[in-house]
Amino acid sequence: AARRAAILTKQLLGFSRPHTVDTQVLDLNAIIEGVQTMLRRVIGEHIDLQCELAGGLPGIYADEANLEQIMMNLVVNARDAMPRGGSLTLRTRAVEIDADHVASHAQARPGRAVALALRDTGCGMSQEVLDHMYEPFFTTKEVGQGSGLGLATVYGIVAQHEGWIEVESAPACGTTFTVYLPASRDMVEPVSVPEGAELQGGSETILVVEDEAAVRKIVTEILHAQGYRVLQATDGPDALSVWSERRSDIDLVVTDIVMPNGLAGHVLADRLLADKKDLKIILSSGYSEDFANLGRPADRQFSFLQKPYRLEELVHKVRACLDN
Repeated sequence: AARRAAILTKQLLGFSRPHTVDTQVLDLNAIIEGVQTMLRRVIGEHIDLQCELAGGLPGIYADEANLEQIMMNLVVNARDAMPRGGSLTLRTRAVEIDADHVASHAQARPGRAVALALRDTGCGMSQEVLDHMYEPFFTTKEVGQGSGLGLATVYGIVAQHEGWIEVESAPACGTTFTVYLPASRDMVEPVSVPEGAELQGGSETILVVEDEAAVRKIVTEILHAQGYRVLQATDGPDALSVWSERRSDIDLVVTDIVMPNGLAGHVLADRLLADKKDLKIILSSGYSEDFANLGRPADRQFSFLQKPYRLEELVHKVRACLDN
């Protein structure tokens, strides 16, 4: 639930301010498998969802949250086209786009690609609707039933990923959206913390600076359970007070970036480092790593922990920072 909330927040931030897309080599099949349960809840029990995922699919260079948003918007669109029920099929495959295909599809690009097709048995669309479906705020739904941004958002995300969309539809004949994304030559990147990986704790002293009491409490409990001695501070000024009393004991500071009372996490980190050059620092935030290290030279980048994080990610990041 926390992860989904973080993805939603990231999407909202994307609409409200310029942002850096967090791209990496991803397995599209794995993304679909991860959101299947959520998609089934979205469409309801009156629609049968089938997933036909091709084996040996190459990776794609993409942003995971954006891929999930593409699927969510297209699935919601299909659901609304089948108010009395029906079937929805998600299908993946690897394709080679040749010159003939490019000649008949203006936005297509030659080369290897991964295709995601969503086929519904809904009401379908007329040619007039097809001609306008990507326009922002264009919708065939009743007032209050749709914003007209769903397909426009999908179109923008796919274009940002250097892909394209092809649509087949006709009234009473259902609709198929096929999203094409360029295949990556690189291997799919493994997750940073493998499931079941051994957790390594320690006995060092860590100062946790976090204004959210619930977050501060659980982080403290996790680190205590791994053997660390933990000091707590509610914001930057409180952290400076703790630092003045326990400076010599503190080996690592884990601090949020955006905090109240006028002292941001990265400013606090710079002050503490000026006083103790060998101090280890981890910045944590729901914003991106670019925000954390904005304007900092490459040799002075802080370690960064993206919120929300799993227990294993916190413990591994702390150990790696202390050992570095």
